[in-house]
Amino acid sequence: MQNELQTNTMMTNHHYTLDQIKQIAPSVFTTTKAAHLTDKYVQTPTSRVVEDLMNLGWQVTKAQEVKSRKYKGFQKHVVVFRHPDIMIKGKDGDDAFPQILLTNSHDGKAAFNFRVGIFRLVCSNGLVISDADFNNVSIRHINYTFETLQTKIQEVIAKLPGLVKKINLFKSTKLSENQMVEFATKASALRTKQRVNIMDLLNADRTQDQGNDLWVVFNRVQEKLLGGSYKAGKRKARSVKNFQKDIQINEQLFELAESYL
Repeated sequence: MQNELQTNTMMTNHHYTLDQIKQIAPSVFTTTKAAHLTDKYVQTPTSRVVEDLMNLGWQVTKAQEVKSRKYKGFQKHVVVFRHPDIMIKGKDGDDAFPQILLTNSHDGKAAFNFRVGIFRLVCSNGLVISDADFNNVSIRHINYTFETLQTKIQEVIAKLPGLVKKINLFKSTKLSENQMVEFATKASALRTKQRVNIMDLLNADRTQDQGNDLWVVFNRVQEKLLGGSYKAGKRKARSVKNFQKDIQINEQLFELAESYL
């Protein structure tokens, strides 16, 4: 059975309230502009966008901010959303949920940026899409309105059937042993220049990830690479904690996977 986009399927995963988000990433709620910014800078708190997305039915499943002393309270942060009624149904329980990743900062260096991601239920693993059909969408603070947000989100939703087709194309693409080793080797170079045990990246930890199609190979390598489940040189690698690095590696991995289609 191929993947298909379904609606009216409730999630059981935890989602965060505004109060909980404030505890995790206070910069999301900053309402004042940084001292170095001029009066021309328009301050729109990320919390306003979060509330507007919640009003559109999207729930927050993750929030994080970078550590910063110089711009504490104004630093870059990410908020991840999932909609409880939108799911990509896969065979054998390998279901996935489209995600929206909102990044922003209040130091005058960023606009509201929206990326599309995928959350795989079987492994609680988050992927970030890097594809011509899912280019990052930005809204400048000065141009932000609920209507603008609504339009951008509707554009994303309209493209989700294309995401299902892309996943199915990944699943129908078979890799040879040499191609799998090559893919994992190129993927490891995105994180480290040290020698990596490639089989650490390619071994499957669950039934749903067994096989040689591009989708499962991509997911196996992505999970190990970001989670640090491999040795780099003589040491076990650490998981990626910085969300900016996480997004960067995810997008590069997706581009690498697409090169095998």
